[in-house]
Amino acid sequence: MLYFLSDYTEGAHPQVLARLNQTNLVSLPGYGEDELCAAAKDKIRAACELPGADVYFLTGGTQANLVVISALLRRWEGVLCAQTGHIAVHEAGAVEFTGHKVLALPSEDSKLSAQAVAAWMERFLADETHDHMVFPGMVYISQPTELGALYSKAELSALHETCRKYGLRLFIDGARLGYGLMSPACDLTLPELARLCDVFYIGGTKVGALCGEAVVFPAGDMPRQFATMAKQQGAMLAKGRLLGVQFDALFTDGLYWEISRHAIEQAMALKAAFVSRGYPLYADSPTNQQFVILTPEQFERLRRHAAFEVWDKLTDGRIAVRFVTSWSTTPEKIAALAELL
Repeated sequence: MLYFLSDYTEGAHPQVLARLNQTNLVSLPGYGEDELCAAAKDKIRAACELPGADVYFLTGGTQANLVVISALLRRWEGVLCAQTGHIAVHEAGAVEFTGHKVLALPSEDSKLSAQAVAAWMERFLADETHDHMVFPGMVYISQPTELGALYSKAELSALHETCRKYGLRLFIDGARLGYGLMSPACDLTLPELARLCDVFYIGGTKVGALCGEAVVFPAGDMPRQFATMAKQQGAMLAKGRLLGVQFDALFTDGLYWEISRHAIEQAMALKAAFVSRGYPLYADSPTNQQFVILTPEQFERLRRHAAFEVWDKLTDGRIAVRFVTSWSTTPEKIAALAELL
């Protein structure tokens, strides 16, 4: 069977695994207070061109989202996101379990626009009873989005400006950030993105690491006792150096960007295989997630040979599915799937 289900089903990139093995018997302080984590943080600061940024390693994407959001919001505040946003759909209510409501806004393209945020804020502020409501304190977006769409520099700049106007913090979920930044459709660099938000994270779990995300506070204003909150919410790793080692490997000699570029190249080949054979796209994604519409017959035939995820069931009986490429997706796998089509 061909596996295309996700970008985290395989283990670590061989260079990351080799670095883990090299440092396996090294005795270091726990909880990320070690020289390997410090070196990795310096490399991330250099990549972001932000020498004063705060960097903190967390175990996974859901943990990063709930710890960052709960650390930045006051007890009466909630977080705005697109209705397709990961925190609203696929994290089992983790953010709301911390006591902060997720305020989901309609979105046709899985992106949250500055205009939508401004309109929502104006309605909220105009309501004379808004003191009885959950106050918005943050805007959450994903780059790329859950449907593989990308925010342009202009869109992100407008959203950032709107957040400043209304006193909202802007948080970017970067679980697949490498794949977004390496897409030919992206007009943003990592340093540019870092300067257009209050906090973001660089995904490792989906981009070559066994596990781990690097949370970045560009202005060096990580909340006081952030580490304590991470511990309280089960997101702190006792052997914290394992996260640092992996990010040190990913940000050495451009490995993170090499991995991401490779996955994009394979995703574009995958998309071409579908399009050239007349399969309609559910979403025209320029990133490593590819969405295609299958008839029930095509679905039954393909799932006997390839792993993929059901994304949506259409009213006419057809099925939208998701294929995801990664560092481990080879041209041979793409060719084999093309044969099945």
